[in-house]
This record gives sequence, structure tokens and C-alpha cells, in this order.
Amino acid sequence: MFRRRGIRSEEIEEGEGEVGTAEETGEGEEEGEEGRWGRMLPELLGEIVRRVEAGGERWPQRKDFVACAGACRRWREAARAIVRPPCETGSFTFPASIKEPGPRDSPIQCFIRRNKNNSTFYLYLGLTESFTDKGKFLLAARRFKHGAHAQYIISLDADDLSQGSNAYIGKLRSNFFGTKFKIYDSRPPYNGAKVSSSRASRRVASKQISPQVPAGNFIIGQVSYKFNLLKRGPRRMHCTLQCPSAAQDTAEEDSSKPKAHNPGVTVLRNKAPRWHEHLQCWCLNFHGRVTVASVKNFQLVATADASQPSGVGDEEMVLLQFGKVGDDMFTMDFRQPLSAFQAFAICLTSFGTKFACE
Repeated sequence: MFRRRGIRSEEIEEGEGEVGTAEETGEGEEEGEEGRWGRMLPELLGEIVRRVEAGGERWPQRKDFVACAGACRRWREAARAIVRPPCETGSFTFPASIKEPGPRDSPIQCFIRRNKNNSTFYLYLGLTESFTDKGKFLLAARRFKHGAHAQYIISLDADDLSQGSNAYIGKLRSNFFGTKFKIYDSRPPYNGAKVSSSRASRRVASKQISPQVPAGNFIIGQVSYKFNLLKRGPRRMHCTLQCPSAAQDTAEEDSSKPKAHNPGVTVLRNKAPRWHEHLQCWCLNFHGRVTVASVKNFQLVATADASQPSGVGDEEMVLLQFGKVGDDMFTMDFRQPLSAFQAFAICLTSFGTKFACE
């Protein structure tokens, strides 16, 4: 692994002849450094930078990748060619990427591991098609009781799940029945966004995503489960979210800064399953990504949207699907306009019993 101290230039050995001016000497050092690191074969250089970016089961340390980009101009260009937003690559380099929208054409495949002993959930990026894939760690969440309510603290650090941590990026808060949830972001989703005034949403220290943006708790979405008092059946979900724009994120040089305007609201609902007479159960086509029947399984599609020319959403395009594949193993596949953070928060709402909703 290349680190800052490992790629610094060596001291220039004293040579024969006259010593130039300080300005000339500095120029020579810079040219020597460029030549030393810039003469590497492009294929080898690209492979090194790709391995540093993809290395590690958790977030790559920012200093490792930045050190590669700071070696010289050619290394910096190689790093820029690799680091692209999730909507283009389907991968995550820096923590800020988890709040950017996924690709439009194909979903990003992730999975969630649950630890029932401490009510903790871990989100991983799937690196292969296998359910036994170790994956790349993205986020962690832990369920806490807060008076009559429950809340999930979402963090970048699997070992530090407190609201006062620098790794804190947001939370999910439910009502007493566990049927209505609010999603909070630790940084403003756009300029002018108002921080929540409730005591439970006090300002916190969240520096890892965007140090220059003030930390707080900003409501970016709500999830509700409709009551089903007459008969037992599948859950019915309704989501309203402030989703980031992929075009805006690509155009802006610094995606860690809040957007200039309100990104608008996206409305989602669960896709209605069909009743299978032979199996005597409700069924959805998860295309092999879900293998265990569970009331937690769902697919979300867009609902009617007045801003669209036709006035309706694409009810066949699944934007988020979540399902069980093991006792404590679940898959999570999402695409634009959702971000990994939003998709994870929505999936967390599916855990737990929903009174009079199923």
C-alpha cells in the first residue's frame, strides 16, 4: 500500500559542478520527481491506482488514494480517470459517494448482514454475484430505544455507532407502532435546508463526509406502512424522498457541497405481489436475488409524478428491492434516483413487527 511517506522524493545527492539558484534547484527537483514516477508504464500505473482504490474490506483510507494522486501529474490523471460517481461506475471510492444516486440502467447490488444480539446491521457492496461474497463495507446501523420510539444510528464506522461520532452520517426514527419513519441526513441536502428543531435531532459532529458543511439533522425522507385491519396480507409501503440529481452531481466539481436548490420530491410505493394458488403465498419476481419467503421482502417503484410529461411514474422499473437469502442475510439492489444511504435507510424500516400492517 502506497502511503504519503512512501512516495516522497529522495534527497538529491550532492553532485559535481556549480550549484544553481534555489529557483533552478526546485525546478530540477520537480522535473526529477515527475520523471521518476511518470515514466511508469500506463498499464502498470492504472493497475496500481485501481488496486489502491479497491483495496480493503472497508472504506479505503483517504490518505492512501490521495497520496497516489499527489505523486505527480500522471498519477493524478490516472486517479481522476478511476474515481467517478456511482451513477457511472457503480462503485464507491469516498464516503461522499454513498449519498450520490446510483446508475440508471442497472442496479448496484449490495447485501445487509444482521446481528440480532446487538441489533446491528451492516451494509456491504457486493463484489460478485455470489451470496457468500465477503463484499466491501459501506455502512453500519444500530437500533436504539429512545423513549416510546426506536431509532437507527447510521455510521461509516462499524465500531463507532454513536450520534456524536465523526463517522455519524444520519439516522432513522420511527413512531411508537413502527409504522412511520423519518430519515435524517447529517448535512443539508441543499442550500437553505432547515435543521430539525427536535431535541432528538440536536446538532452533532459529522466531519468525515464534508468538513466544510455544518452538521445537524435534516429530514430528507419519510416512509410509512399502511394499516391492514381487515385481513392479513403483504405490507403496503409509501415513501417520499428528496433525491439527489445525477446530472447535477456530475456537473458540480465538489459533490460534497450542498446543492443550490431543493432537489424535489420522489414518491415511491411497493410493487403489489400476486397470489400464487399452488404455493399459497404472495410472490414477486426478484430475478434470483431473493431465495427465502419473508414479509420483509419488497420492491419499490415510482408512483404518479406531476412533473413528468405523462404524469405517471414507471411502475415496471424497480428502483429498490430488498429480500431475504438467509437467517441474517438480505440483498439490497438500488438504482437512480436513490443513493446507497437512502436505500439502506428504507430497508431498515422493514425490520421489526408492524402492528396491524401484515
